[in-house]
Amino acid sequence: MNPTLDLSEITQKIGRLFIGGIPGPELDTNTIRLIKNYHLGGIILFSRNIEDPIQLARLCRDIQKVAMENSGYPLFLTIDQEGGGVARLKHPFSQFPGNAGIGESPNPEKSALHFASTTAREMSLVGLNMNMAPVIDVAQAHMDAHLVGRSFSQDPLLVTTLGKIVITTLQQGGIMAVAKHFPGLGKSDLDPHLHLPTINATFEEMESVHLAPFQGAIEANVSAIMSSHAVYPALEPDIPATLSRKIITALLRKKMSFNGLIISDDLEMGAISKERGLPEGAADAFEAGIDLLLICKSQSLLLDSIELIRDKILRGNILYERLERSLERINKYKKRFLSPRKRISLKAVKEYFGN
Repeated sequence: MNPTLDLSEITQKIGRLFIGGIPGPELDTNTIRLIKNYHLGGIILFSRNIEDPIQLARLCRDIQKVAMENSGYPLFLTIDQEGGGVARLKHPFSQFPGNAGIGESPNPEKSALHFASTTAREMSLVGLNMNMAPVIDVAQAHMDAHLVGRSFSQDPLLVTTLGKIVITTLQQGGIMAVAKHFPGLGKSDLDPHLHLPTINATFEEMESVHLAPFQGAIEANVSAIMSSHAVYPALEPDIPATLSRKIITALLRKKMSFNGLIISDDLEMGAISKERGLPEGAADAFEAGIDLLLICKSQSLLLDSIELIRDKILRGNILYERLERSLERINKYKKRFLSPRKRISLKAVKEYFGN
């Protein structure tokens, strides 16, 4: 434990591990308090937060202003912009068919490039800096409905190729890419938003089919990889990947040599909240090796999670060095993608999208 740090400093360092949601289209007092007092790491935006490009640009500008005035660290501002059924940015933002549409198009590589370059330009313009995409799960014949249309293909090679194009192009456009859902959710027959799925694949199948696109993403220098809330008996029985040190640290960090950020899927999803609960699920995910903890809706659960991790560090149940390692990675990517911070120009937004 670092004896020179006071309680509020430790709390604020832990706050930087979290990406949280906000209730509406404007910056509210509770969120301002969260950014000011807890130095939140990032904010994820949903349809409830987005009305049009100008409003979104103002919201992103206001959020970063509060963050810079209080902690000096800009925030990760992220959305799910996969295209197709999972696209938070509606018209007049450019609309795309989603991964399945890209994979089935006459020239998938060209379609992937067009999607990623346009999406990066438009996200960057309004002040967003991270896309929770691409999905690089390999499609299977009996995949759960929540994944239909979100996978590029049943062919791991094509998924790998298109995933790499999207990752490289987004990041060249200044948007951090997040490959998901590690170690592969294509074989899921349940929706982890509601239940805890079990992926019954042998280790050989995991390696040759489901892990291959993630290895490709690592080769493409993907900024972040998102964990899946599913159990993989071939890798570790009974524990979802998000909470498994074997899967997150031993497999992804060490065996696959991933040095970027590891992000949890939303910890409020049924697969974690029903089985493990919050804040315990957040602390377990952090202990397993997750750097950024995603809690998309409840700010009170987010605060409870910060407090539990702080208590575990103070008691020595989690080593202080574990916190420092995640913060080092977070700072590295904020420096690379978020500084110098691009000024959000409402004039440029108006010119691009029209009034």
